[in-house]
Amino acid sequence: MTIHMVKLCVGAESIDDMIAWQARQMKTLPNPIHRTRAYPKQAEQMLQGGSIYWVVKRAIRFRQRIIDIRKVDDDEGRALCELHFDPELVQTYAQPKRPFQGWRYLKPDDAPRDLKSGERAIDIPPDLGEALKAAGVW
Repeated sequence: MTIHMVKLCVGAESIDDMIAWQARQMKTLPNPIHRTRAYPKQAEQMLQGGSIYWVVKRAIRFRQRIIDIRKVDDDEGRALCELHFDPELVQTYAQPKRPFQGWRYLKPDDAPRDLKSGERAIDIPPDLGEALKAAGVW
């Protein structure tokens, strides 16, 4: 069974910021990566079509398919987890998400849908999005 990951995108204000950050990485790497301290216990399920869903400005805004998960050591010998992503960023319908530390698992049924080709993301305040979701409108 596939499972996803959700993570705050610290330092990025938009998908353009994320595209620029990953383009800088890919000057020296074949794919964008992110390092985190905790290795996911459900890594195998994440590699079965899972994605990382990025939270920007208090809402999930886009995702990337996870293509590899590796155990690595940093320069001081501490164990880290290195997540490798498909370079394609897929915009999703904005889904409000409160701040949290680290990352969380995200069940496929709880993940926001991808925007259709040519469809534009609507940037609404998180509180309004939560109210619309609670009312069953969104």
